[in-house]
Amino acid sequence: MTEDWRHGGFGLYLHWPFCAAKCPYCDFNSHVADKIDQNRWNRAYLSEIRRLGTETGDRVLNSVFFGGGTPSLMDPDLVHAILDEVRATWRLANDIEITLEANPTSIEAGRFRGYAEAGVNRVSMGMQALNDTDLRRLGRMHSAAEGRKAFDIARNQFDRVSFDLIYARQDQDEAAWEAELREALSMAVDHFSLYQLTIEDGTVFGARHAAGKLKGLPDDDSSADMYLKTQEICDAAGLPAYEISNHAHPGSESRHNLIYWRYGDYAGIGPGAHGRLTLNGQRQATEAPQLPNAWLEMVETTGNGESPREALSREEQAIEFLLFGLRLSEGISAQRYEALSGVALPRAKLDELCDLGLIQAEQGRIAATTAGRPVLNGILRELIP
Repeated sequence: MTEDWRHGGFGLYLHWPFCAAKCPYCDFNSHVADKIDQNRWNRAYLSEIRRLGTETGDRVLNSVFFGGGTPSLMDPDLVHAILDEVRATWRLANDIEITLEANPTSIEAGRFRGYAEAGVNRVSMGMQALNDTDLRRLGRMHSAAEGRKAFDIARNQFDRVSFDLIYARQDQDEAAWEAELREALSMAVDHFSLYQLTIEDGTVFGARHAAGKLKGLPDDDSSADMYLKTQEICDAAGLPAYEISNHAHPGSESRHNLIYWRYGDYAGIGPGAHGRLTLNGQRQATEAPQLPNAWLEMVETTGNGESPREALSREEQAIEFLLFGLRLSEGISAQRYEALSGVALPRAKLDELCDLGLIQAEQGRIAATTAGRPVLNGILRELIP
């Protein structure tokens, strides 16, 4: 168990908590600020990298991910300084993936060259929709034309570009979504993150929905039809779902996200960032305060931006392994689950789910089938002790 994390690898997540505006559907830890002292943030990030490097410095780092918030609001010099410190702290994998999330406004696209020069080699673009009406409804600050132009710029700067879209939007039917998805495929994208719109508590959409003011949302059957159409179209285009909401050409999968789903270790830096670190034979859960100023002051005054760590029990690790791993088309190793938990998965439940066509168990691996993926939560309820 002390080396279990090696099955998934080791990554670094850096959270930039600021956005130019808060999208009405978003429940991520993001904040709008009039003024940001990026030099102060630089010092805090570098301090945290050094602290975590002292604990994990003998490892090979497989990926770096700048998430948010909106990391494309970061000065390229700040990204450069962070990545220089990363290079000085860890041994990097020869094929290290360094991703930065970006919004496709013209201002942010203008920073792409600077990010590439800093060492970013993959951009994840939050397109979300390809028509102006829906972009306005989603609170996005770019137009459809701006998005397409930014994508072209990104394609010229980075080897790999991912593309986020939201479907099951207001007044969207299956035919409209199919047309939009086919247009996106025509743009030569090699990785898609395709999410159904979910209404989260604590968001503007959540409040509108509770008040009966969010009109035109597809019903559950229509949303399910859009999900199935998504699988059909992407499979035919050579971008199968390697995870519930993520599609890629073989070899273009997000290596950083695979670390999460394969239950590797990852260090989390920044406000609200979570991590999983195996130290001295014990896997620990880490997290940081969510408020940006609280996190900054904590780093500056104590030299540590984390809340107290929590040691994960064998049962907790096994549950997390199931929750993450069964999202992948490759599924999980039954032997690895047993090593983590100390007990095998319930054979009677596995047989029942196999008979129902919801999972397949072959050559020591357990995976949800095409029919099982839409009801994955039900499968997990059956398997989790």
